[in-house]
Amino acid sequence: MSKNETQPNIPQHIAIIMDGNGRWAQARGKQRVFGHKAGMERAREMAEVCGELGVKYLTLFAFSSENWNRPKDEVSFLMELFATSLKNESKKLNKNNVRLTVIGDKDGFDKALRKAIDKAEALTAGNDGLFLQIAANYGGRWDIVQAAKKLAEAGQEITEASIEEHLVTSGGPAPDLLIRTGGEERISNFLLWQAAYSELYFSPKLWPDFDREALQQAINNFNQRQRRFGKTGEQVTTADKGD
Repeated sequence: MSKNETQPNIPQHIAIIMDGNGRWAQARGKQRVFGHKAGMERAREMAEVCGELGVKYLTLFAFSSENWNRPKDEVSFLMELFATSLKNESKKLNKNNVRLTVIGDKDGFDKALRKAIDKAEALTAGNDGLFLQIAANYGGRWDIVQAAKKLAEAGQEITEASIEEHLVTSGGPAPDLLIRTGGEERISNFLLWQAAYSELYFSPKLWPDFDREALQQAINNFNQRQRRFGKTGEQVTTADKGD
């Protein structure tokens, strides 16, 4: 019996749109910032669970380039929470052999936050366990445009391969499984290029409620699907059997 028949196939790369923090807080009569704090705790737990399961890459959509349009007080709180979390969590991540990278337009952040990002990334750069990517001030369209600009400035030919080399996720695998919590069924400008063949899973659970069991349900659902990448089902089945 093969490995895939005896235990679930763990996705190499899971990407998550962490949606529902504000609604989770409001449902409890709390301010939206209360939900963001709970969401940060859930993100920490999800990184631990993915590391235990053997996931190699985890990409969390923390703050989109469109989120600047939210109320100023909420944006300010999110930036402070991000900076504080980087300072408080980087040592623990390093101890757990997690490599942290922040992907997105870092020029949009103030000097202190950019310094905190650089410090956390440098501290964990030598780790080879879970590769944790935090997408902050990130947009899929921005990512493709910035890659194309780099190619144009260098006078390089624009091909699929050359664009991929200049995306902020360059060097890593595309997401096998892209999860969105909160009940919405769209990917909201997240990893548009990279998610071309990702399996999509939409959970009704708000992000602070998306626990280990919910993640396992998403992985179980992933394992029920046949990933064809343009081939027929028969071709994939034959290849899996090694015929």
